[in-house]
Amino acid sequence: MSEQTEPQGTLTTRTLTMPADANGAGDIFGGWVMSQMDIAGAIAAVDHIKNRVVTVAVNAMRFHQPIHVSDVVCCYTDIMRVGTTSVTVHVEVWVLRNMLGERHLVTEADFTFVALGPDGRPKPIDKTALTAETDQ
Repeated sequence: MSEQTEPQGTLTTRTLTMPADANGAGDIFGGWVMSQMDIAGAIAAVDHIKNRVVTVAVNAMRFHQPIHVSDVVCCYTDIMRVGTTSVTVHVEVWVLRNMLGERHLVTEADFTFVALGPDGRPKPIDKTALTAETDQ
């Protein structure tokens, strides 16, 4: 269990969990959470490198606590590394219990995205177009 008390990175997405996203016990499906993280990571990657991206890897996925129906899921992103054609984004998921309750770190992972050219093939990242860290 993480002892972290504050989110790291930039708030990128927020959404409310619904009954259709949960199992019979009221816990949100891990795949649904992962898809929200993928969306947030892609938004951050595109904003940072100013280019289309696709997900190529997910590393170090950790589920700390379950997410429940009526929790607000907040995805925070932090650019970890920019390579020749790829960018790695750390995504943390924090929830507000029952929409207004306490904030808890529930999930985190590192997502790697590759930049694509118009032909759908990997393309070098234009380092001159990178968003400055202070602009995020």
